[in-house]
Amino acid sequence: MAALKSLSTKDNFLGIEEKKYYDYSSSKYVIQQVPYEHTSSYLAGSAKGPGAMVKASQFVELYDEELGIETFRKFVISTLPPLDFKNKVDAKAVDYIEQETTRLLNDKKYVVSLGAEHTVTYGFVKAYAAKYKNLSVLQIDAHSDLRDTYHNNKFSHASVMHRVHDMGLNLVQIGIRAQCIEEAELIKKSKNIHTYYAHDVRSNKNWMKNAVKDLTENVYLTIDADGFDPSIMPAVGTAEPRGLFWEETLTFLKKVIKTKNVVGFDIVECAPMKGTILSEYTLAKLAYRLIGYLETK
Repeated sequence: MAALKSLSTKDNFLGIEEKKYYDYSSSKYVIQQVPYEHTSSYLAGSAKGPGAMVKASQFVELYDEELGIETFRKFVISTLPPLDFKNKVDAKAVDYIEQETTRLLNDKKYVVSLGAEHTVTYGFVKAYAAKYKNLSVLQIDAHSDLRDTYHNNKFSHASVMHRVHDMGLNLVQIGIRAQCIEEAELIKKSKNIHTYYAHDVRSNKNWMKNAVKDLTENVYLTIDADGFDPSIMPAVGTAEPRGLFWEETLTFLKKVIKTKNVVGFDIVECAPMKGTILSEYTLAKLAYRLIGYLETK
């Protein structure tokens, strides 16, 4: 198997210029680009999301005003070339994602995955569940993604969390505000699914504390861009009103990172729009901020 090499300044996350801060061999964090899109059900275009987030990150200020540091100088962040999904869909694509993620974990890297459609998270979670016992999946999303199948496909983005549930893992969902009755009924009968609907977030001042309590010690975090409100995150495949906002999301994720072992995270479902960079830029800044929280917890 060929050795992995980092992308250089013009193509890497944050546009890091000094090789010592982006070299794979000495890196702590790895940006994994996963442009898999096969089952988008409304607006397509998420395959361009990972690259757009990396490009936008090159305009994010390297000094973090909240943390008071140039976060990237505390460690090394390597950016890998996008995975190639030629002739790989559904089960083959998920297996490929799992294998590549496992490879990075075996190299003792902290993996930050930038994905296209949400199906990719199933591959990530399979890799992490093999490494970490008692794993919870924390999902920020507008949609519960708990359909058993969608358009007769068990590997649809709309079924990804049903596949996670099939693994017997603990699932905590935040910001859900669009689902079918099948999904609602599964949530009601399952002991492993803890759903905090958007109306819960707006009406229950204790939702953050309660959600943290529902998590096990080891947590894998998946962030669907449409979990945010469309006013700050318009470039998504299926936008839903009444979403999360920047400040409350960071406050919650900071609490999670301080109290739990967040072993990895992904950001998915950004579908870039012509004429605006708001979504991909915000998500790139989010990824950098979360890395900063992990380093300063």
